[in-house]
Amino acid sequence: MDFLEQYLNRANEIIGDRTKEEERYDKEVLRWLRKGKSIQKAINKANQKYPKGVLEVDADNINDVAAHYDYLLEHDNIIRKIPH
Repeated sequence: MDFLEQYLNRANEIIGDRTKEEERYDKEVLRWLRKGKSIQKAINKANQKYPKGVLEVDADNINDVAAHYDYLLEHDNIIRKIPH
Protein backbone atom coordinates (compact mmCIF):
# COMPACT_ATOMS: atom_id res chain seq x y z
CA MET A 1 0.00 0.00 0.00
CA ASP A 2 1.50 3.32 -1.00
CA PHE A 3 1.47 6.55 0.97
CA LEU A 4 -1.43 8.09 -0.97
CA GLU A 5 -3.61 5.03 -0.48
CA GLN A 6 -2.81 5.03 3.25
CA TYR A 7 -3.68 8.71 3.47
CA LEU A 8 -6.99 8.25 1.64
CA ASN A 9 -7.94 5.27 3.82
CA ARG A 10 -7.18 7.22 6.98
CA ALA A 11 -9.05 10.29 5.72
CA ASN A 12 -12.10 8.13 4.99
CA GLU A 13 -11.96 6.78 8.54
CA ILE A 14 -11.82 10.30 9.97
CA ILE A 15 -14.42 11.89 7.70
CA GLY A 16 -16.75 8.90 7.59
CA ASP A 17 -19.62 8.21 5.26
CA ARG A 18 -21.61 11.28 4.30
CA THR A 19 -24.76 11.72 2.29
CA LYS A 20 -24.73 13.92 -0.82
CA GLU A 21 -26.58 16.57 1.21
CA GLU A 22 -23.90 16.48 3.91
CA GLU A 23 -21.18 16.76 1.27
CA ARG A 24 -22.90 19.81 -0.27
CA TYR A 25 -23.30 21.40 3.15
CA ASP A 26 -19.63 20.79 3.97
CA LYS A 27 -18.53 22.23 0.62
CA GLU A 28 -20.56 25.36 1.37
CA VAL A 29 -18.87 25.75 4.76
CA LEU A 30 -15.47 25.28 3.11
CA ARG A 31 -16.33 27.83 0.43
CA TRP A 32 -16.95 30.49 3.07
CA LEU A 33 -13.88 29.51 5.08
CA ARG A 34 -11.78 29.97 1.93
CA LYS A 35 -13.22 33.49 1.69
CA GLY A 36 -11.80 34.22 5.14
CA LYS A 37 -15.02 33.94 7.12
CA SER A 38 -14.98 32.61 10.68
CA ILE A 39 -16.26 29.10 11.30
CA GLN A 40 -19.43 30.53 12.89
CA LYS A 41 -20.16 32.76 9.88
CA ALA A 42 -19.38 29.95 7.44
CA ILE A 43 -21.80 27.64 9.25
CA ASN A 44 -24.46 30.35 9.36
CA LYS A 45 -24.13 30.82 5.58
CA ALA A 46 -24.35 27.06 4.99
CA ASN A 47 -27.38 26.86 7.31
CA GLN A 48 -29.11 29.54 5.23
CA LYS A 49 -28.41 27.74 1.97
CA TYR A 50 -29.18 24.24 3.28
CA PRO A 51 -31.80 24.61 6.02
CA LYS A 52 -32.37 20.84 6.14
CA GLY A 53 -28.75 20.26 7.10
CA VAL A 54 -28.55 22.89 9.82
CA LEU A 55 -25.58 22.42 12.10
CA GLU A 56 -26.12 23.84 15.55
CA VAL A 57 -22.97 25.22 17.09
CA ASP A 58 -22.53 26.58 20.59
CA ALA A 59 -19.71 27.35 23.00
CA ASP A 60 -19.52 23.68 24.01
CA ASN A 61 -18.84 22.30 20.54
CA ILE A 62 -17.45 25.18 18.45
CA ASN A 63 -13.83 24.06 18.91
CA ASP A 64 -14.62 20.50 17.83
CA VAL A 65 -16.60 21.74 14.83
CA ALA A 66 -13.81 24.15 13.89
CA ALA A 67 -11.23 21.34 14.11
CA HIS A 68 -13.42 19.13 11.92
CA TYR A 69 -13.73 21.79 9.23
CA ASP A 70 -10.03 22.67 9.47
CA TYR A 71 -9.31 19.01 8.72
CA LEU A 72 -11.82 18.94 5.85
CA LEU A 73 -10.32 22.12 4.40
CA GLU A 74 -6.79 20.71 4.48
CA HIS A 75 -8.00 17.39 3.08
CA ASP A 76 -9.80 19.17 0.25
CA ASN A 77 -6.67 21.21 -0.50
CA ILE A 78 -4.62 17.99 -0.73
CA ILE A 79 -7.18 16.27 -2.96
CA ARG A 80 -7.24 19.29 -5.30
CA LYS A 81 -3.47 18.99 -5.79
CA ILE A 82 -3.54 15.30 -6.73
CA PRO A 83 -3.68 14.80 -10.50
CA HIS A 84 -6.82 12.93 -11.52
